[in-house]
Amino acid sequence: MTMWRCLVCWLWWLSCLPAWGQGSYWQLQVQGAIGPGVALYVSEELAAAARAEPRPELVLLLLDTPGGLSESMRSINQAILASPVPVVTYVAPQGARAASAGTYILYASHVAAMAPATHLGAATPVMIGPPGSPPPADTPAKTPSQADTLAHKQLNDALAYIHSLAQLRGRNAQWAERAVRDAATLTAEQALAEGVIDLIAQDVPDLLRQLDGRTVLLAEGTRRLASQELVPRLRHPDWRMQFLTAISDPNIAYLLLGLYALQLLPLNYTGLALLLLGLVLLVVEALLPSFGLVGVGGLLAFVLGSVLLFDSADAVYRVAWPLIAACAASAVLLMLVVLRMVWRQRRGGLVSGTDGMLGQPARVLGTWQDEGRVQWGGESWQARCAVPLRAGQRVRILAVEGLRLTVAPWPEAEPPSHHSSDEERR
Repeated sequence: MTMWRCLVCWLWWLSCLPAWGQGSYWQLQVQGAIGPGVALYVSEELAAAARAEPRPELVLLLLDTPGGLSESMRSINQAILASPVPVVTYVAPQGARAASAGTYILYASHVAAMAPATHLGAATPVMIGPPGSPPPADTPAKTPSQADTLAHKQLNDALAYIHSLAQLRGRNAQWAERAVRDAATLTAEQALAEGVIDLIAQDVPDLLRQLDGRTVLLAEGTRRLASQELVPRLRHPDWRMQFLTAISDPNIAYLLLGLYALQLLPLNYTGLALLLLGLVLLVVEALLPSFGLVGVGGLLAFVLGSVLLFDSADAVYRVAWPLIAACAASAVLLMLVVLRMVWRQRRGGLVSGTDGMLGQPARVLGTWQDEGRVQWGGESWQARCAVPLRAGQRVRILAVEGLRLTVAPWPEAEPPSHHSSDEERR
C-alpha cells in the first residue's frame, strides 16, 4: 500500500512540473489622466518587475487616457526605456484612446498595440499654469514676446522628444511630428498602416498569441518573446498611489482644496482668489444677514472662481460642471435657510431688553400707594403707580426709566401675554 501511495505522489509531482515552470506576465492598467500617482504606479511596478525572481516574460500596460502632465509622462517613459523587462502597451478596450501623453507612451514602449475602434494622437503640448503663463504652442502670435519664445521652445522640445522615441523604436517619425505640430489623430487601423503601432489585437489572448516569437530591443540587447501559455499576474496600485491619483483629480482637489493636490495641478490664482472671496461673502451673509445682497455676490464669485480654478486648455484638468452646480445649489439652500430665520426673527419683534419689558405683566410685592416694588423676570424692581396696589396683584409695565418702572393694574378681562415671567406662570 505504501508503494502505491509513493507512486501516486510521484505521478502528481510530475504532472505539476509544467505548471510550476510556467512563465507569467504582469498586467498594469492606466485609465484616466496621466498624473503623479499614475507615474509612481507604473515606475515602481516596472522596477519591481526588474527585481522579481524569476522575472516576468513581459509587462502588459493596458492604456486608456485623454492625456496628462508632461513631467508624469516623461517619468513613465524613462522607466519604460530603462526596463530590462519588455513593456507592451495595449490601448484597450474598444473605444479607448491614447491621446496627448498617451501617444508618447505608445512610442516609448517596446511593443505598441491597439484594439479595434481605438485611436491615438493630438499630442500638441499645452502650457498650463497660473495667469501669466505662455499660451499653447499652436496659438498664433502677432508680436514677439517671451511667452511666444517659451511656447516655441516647448514645441521644439516635444518634437525632438517624440522623434527620438520614433527612431529608437523604428516607428513613423513624420506622423509623430504631425501629431505634435498639428494635433493629428489616427484610428487603430490607420496607425497600423502608417507604421505608428506594431499590431492590432482583438483582446489580450489574441495579443499574447501575436507577440509570441516577436523580437524586441531592450537596453541590454535583443530578446525573443515567448508569450504562449503565460500566467497573468494583475498588479494593482497600492494605497499611496491611489491616494496621489485621487487628490490629483481636479474635482477632489476642488472639494478638499488640498495643498499637495493643488501644487500638482495647473492652479489659477485668480480663480482661487475668487473662490475664497465667494466663501467669505457667503459666511458674512450667514453671520450678518443682508437679505441676500452679499450672498448673491458671494455666490457669483464662488461659481466664477470654480470655473477658473484650474487654468488648462485640457478638459481633463477642469472641475466638472455638475460638481460646481451641486456646490452652488448647496450654498443657495444655506442662504435661503438663513434668510428665512432672519425674516422670522424680524417679524417676531423684540423679546428681550428694556423695550421687550413694555406691556409685560409683573406681580406687586406688598401693598403700597404711589411707589413700591414689583417682581418681573425673577427680579425685584422699584415701581410707581397712579392708583393703590395690593400684594400679589398683577400689573402691566407701561414704561422703563433706568431702574424704575411705571405700572398700571392689569385689566381683569384681558389674559396675560405669553411673554409673562416665570413667577406669573407659576
